[in-house]
Amino acid sequence: MYSGFTDIELMRLLKSNDEKAFNEIYSRFQGLLFVYAARITRNDHEAADMVQEVFMQLWDKRAALEISTSLKGWLYTAIRYKFFDRLDKKKVRTDYLQSLQQFMQEGQYNTDEYLRHRELETLIEQGITALPSKMQEIFSLSRKDELSHREIAIRLQVSEKTVKNQVHNALRILRSKLGLFGFLLFFLR
Repeated sequence: MYSGFTDIELMRLLKSNDEKAFNEIYSRFQGLLFVYAARITRNDHEAADMVQEVFMQLWDKRAALEISTSLKGWLYTAIRYKFFDRLDKKKVRTDYLQSLQQFMQEGQYNTDEYLRHRELETLIEQGITALPSKMQEIFSLSRKDELSHREIAIRLQVSEKTVKNQVHNALRILRSKLGLFGFLLFFLR
């Protein structure tokens, strides 16, 4: 009986909560919409989901729905919007996953590098602390405060040659404790 109704008549009945009208619309357009959705998605499972979502939307919004064109046109447009919405979500999801993967890779590297750097700094600080007090003071003024040998000599009232020798000896001691690679990493950066 409902198969003889036009789309406009079925929509009028649908608005008055007629489930049989909805079933007729579903059976009339479900196959066509599935073929269309499968063609644009190239995925039968996704196409079937989109068709179901469109029909659920049609039922949920039946009372307020105003279709200015044809029911068939509205359904095809709804499928197209679902497709574009899914594309947007996939792009956001893909962008997020790529960003997360990049962060994890770089974060892992940066964390490892940071930990190695902190360990090296700790070893160097321990090495500096183990230096004789006068040598430690001169070395700190030279490397940490970045004063010239002349500035250190004036500040501590010692000769520039003494400052130069103390810095040279401190470097030699630290080099032997850290090994050449650790020494170069810290002092040549």
